[in-house]
Amino acid sequence: MPEILQYGFMQRALLAGAMIGTIAPVIGVFLVLRRLSLIADTLAHVALAGVAVGLLLGAYPVAGALVAALLGAVGIERLRTVGRLSGETALAIFLSGGLAVAVVVIGLAGGFNVGLFTYLFGAITAVQPRDLWVILILGLVVLGAVAVLYKELFAITFDEQGARVQGLPVEGLNLLLTVLVAVTVVVAMRIVGILLTSALIVIPAVTALRLARNFRSALWMAVACSLVTVLAGITASFYLDIPASGAIVLGGILLFAGASLLGPRR
Repeated sequence: MPEILQYGFMQRALLAGAMIGTIAPVIGVFLVLRRLSLIADTLAHVALAGVAVGLLLGAYPVAGALVAALLGAVGIERLRTVGRLSGETALAIFLSGGLAVAVVVIGLAGGFNVGLFTYLFGAITAVQPRDLWVILILGLVVLGAVAVLYKELFAITFDEQGARVQGLPVEGLNLLLTVLVAVTVVVAMRIVGILLTSALIVIPAVTALRLARNFRSALWMAVACSLVTVLAGITASFYLDIPASGAIVLGGILLFAGASLLGPRR
């Protein structure tokens, strides 16, 4: 048995990485094609506020992050539809607002601590069995929603106006997609941290879109790219004693660079 598999914490890390590496890029493909990549970063900052509140109150930080991210997702869509703001403006408001709330709560809690840093930069080796169950349940929710509403999400991704003419509930589907992004952000933050979550969602998707011939193959290719970079990054962090989050994201960037240089542009 390889040395990396002889430790329980590394077994949990690899299992969590495999699950997150499957979930994140599926949502990422929809976001990249809709030019909404920044929404993942925005909801990550909102989730940071939830983590800070959870740590301040002594609650499970992931629960706080999930509540904050879901509220942020609903708020963003409300601003875009009812408030009639552009997508970029709504994202900018929530990004800065989420970060401001996090800073205030962190100040009330007496500043940064070790627990907060693990959520900021990731702590894959600190994943506990409870975290694995949370990742599994939330991941099944995300993948199940995409599978059931695949055609509808595909329609609003490529032709929102046409989908509206066909009678599809475009506003509801947009809200659902934003909620799924929020859930994915919360799931991914245990592996790469809040600050790098958007990279895990977006970079594999962009890499796949450089190589894929159609949308369905882009989804499968994005998952493959994500799994390669996540598992390779975790392995590198174990043997080279480097942070797993940085290794994963840098590996994804290298893979994207290779796809850009060697693969056909589509």
